[in-house]
Amino acid sequence: MNMQRPIHGGNLFWAAYQIGCPASSILDFSASINPLGPPQSVLNAIQDALQDINHYPDPNYTQLRKILAQYHHLPPEWILIGNGVAELLTWAGRELAQEERTYVFKPFFNDYLRALKTFQANIEPVDFLWQQDNPIATLTSFKRKKSGVIVNNPHNPTGKLLKKEFFIPLLEESSLVVVDEAFMDFVDPLQEQSLISWISKYSNLIILRSLTKFYSIPGLRLGYVISHPDRIKKWQTWRDPWCVNYLAMVAGIAAINDKEFTYNTKRWLSFTSEKLFQGLSKIKGLKPISSSANFFLVETSMKSSTLQQKLLQKYHILIRDCLSFPELGDKYFRVAVRKHQDNKKLLDALSEILSI
Repeated sequence: MNMQRPIHGGNLFWAAYQIGCPASSILDFSASINPLGPPQSVLNAIQDALQDINHYPDPNYTQLRKILAQYHHLPPEWILIGNGVAELLTWAGRELAQEERTYVFKPFFNDYLRALKTFQANIEPVDFLWQQDNPIATLTSFKRKKSGVIVNNPHNPTGKLLKKEFFIPLLEESSLVVVDEAFMDFVDPLQEQSLISWISKYSNLIILRSLTKFYSIPGLRLGYVISHPDRIKKWQTWRDPWCVNYLAMVAGIAAINDKEFTYNTKRWLSFTSEKLFQGLSKIKGLKPISSSANFFLVETSMKSSTLQQKLLQKYHILIRDCLSFPELGDKYFRVAVRKHQDNKKLLDALSEILSI
């Protein structure tokens, strides 16, 4: 069997097949998931909920929407629960395809293309000057009327954080602006740049949020969208009934309520990410890029696909190559921030390989 190279991180089945080992033996740096989770509160809630899986879930996910509404200081009508951000991207793609053109900032998350091409959107890539200290985009080429925009913040794969002010001309002159804030929970609270507080001001704004990365439950698939209630109602008519399972809903409620886990994660990430960045910077042949998220994009003197294979075969460590980002190709790889002992294993392995 020939398994196709993955276009997303976290494909341990592909990695295990490459070297003929169990997926459980691979140390995964390719998926940017919080290594401190899942929270015990989430596991306990799932365990307690198993007795209720013989019933259909609430199709409106009322309790989770209510808790998220309180968390973001919004009415529940502004929130829609989704089967991961991937499902919600599909409906964002359908909306964007109705515009004359849709601008995406390259390099961009590959799933944006999947969603946009599904509905035959007219896609126009825009350069994102991500190597600058204050990242900006080449906005002068925009023909904004009757156009849509999709961008993630923090930006994936660079980890750069866009200031809220960056979005003002887009929101005021574009027909539709989709902001993917899947990694915003990892940003230092003093630097956070979410647009959620602007949602009632701009009816053309759609914000996508993930619950799987920060709370380490990607196997459950859980995300949500925040937008105008009229749009939320429209999206509900497009999707399958009960597209989010009951255990995912229960997990989401427990996760949002676990304030201690949130505090501990943010405190841990600030210190650990800086140590990893310093370690990567000291290795000859590597140039990590500063990041506001829980991952680093790293420029490498060795082809990233070659480095990936060497790490996988000898050390059972999986990094994210950037071949699915045409602008980056084999010159870059991406690594998640994991616990200190895991990060040390990565740094030691990279040092050994690149010193040869």
